[in-house]
Amino acid sequence: MSTHSKTQPRPYKPMSEEDRRKQMEESNGEPVLDFSTGRVNENSTPYIDYHSVDVLLSLQHPRSDEPAEWPFYITGQIQELLFKLMFTEVNRVRDFLFEDRLDEAIWYLRRIERVQRVLTATWEPISTITPTEFAGFRNELGTASGFQSYMYRQLEFSLGHKVRRMAEAYRSVDWLYTQVTETLEAPSLYDAVLSLLRRRGMDIPEECVTRDFAEPYEPHPAVEAAWAEIYTSPREHHELYVFAEALSELNFQYSRWRTTHFLAVERIMGYKPGTGGTLGVEWLRRVAEHRFFPELWSVRTEL
Repeated sequence: MSTHSKTQPRPYKPMSEEDRRKQMEESNGEPVLDFSTGRVNENSTPYIDYHSVDVLLSLQHPRSDEPAEWPFYITGQIQELLFKLMFTEVNRVRDFLFEDRLDEAIWYLRRIERVQRVLTATWEPISTITPTEFAGFRNELGTASGFQSYMYRQLEFSLGHKVRRMAEAYRSVDWLYTQVTETLEAPSLYDAVLSLLRRRGMDIPEECVTRDFAEPYEPHPAVEAAWAEIYTSPREHHELYVFAEALSELNFQYSRWRTTHFLAVERIMGYKPGTGGTLGVEWLRRVAEHRFFPELWSVRTEL
């Protein structure tokens, strides 16, 4: 679950509730404006240090004079941070499931759904870019394309969309290829789901839970039958029923993000080829048709 990041040192010591009460009394409830006491970095404040704001705001380097490149550039960076957050939370849910902590898994799925809504909303600033504005900086992208995002690729792998060849985009960067490959070969969220269902007494075949996790998952009729049993007996399987709908919501919100993506691109650049060698909008349209947790989706037709 590595994201190739390290814990940062603490320039300012942590505060207790008693420390905060004392500070409030000394400031008469007004904001503290003097941070000289105990300061390690004279060019910083506690907030800057905690969020690494000075580093974060120094990472924007548009390559053209076109003003519309700014929303494109910054929104892309915001999406990368949200991919990292989702990847972290999805893997947390997966681990809860392997530990039979279903109630906690459901709670964290609630947080993931909120993150997904924010992620989808990030297309709003980009959708304001006109074709003429985009043409003003598109050439500066070279062969850079969103599908090369390693956080997005790891997120897709962690949710169960395993495509080994997609890891090849990172082979030239040793640490990154190792990281992405580890995610590819690890159990996905859906692998953990099926393992949980089997332990809870559902008729999940052994072949569905003991397999090569780097290979694409093949839907199985017995798994669809298990979901059908849960949906047709919601009182008997109440917790699993609630869990099924939480997974369905994750799937729904992810599909909304993908669909909004291809609509935004279609609006901005039409049917031009993508910068990364794809068909552009047509490629995104096909990607948007993919669904995670396949039997959970297909069972709806049978109910």
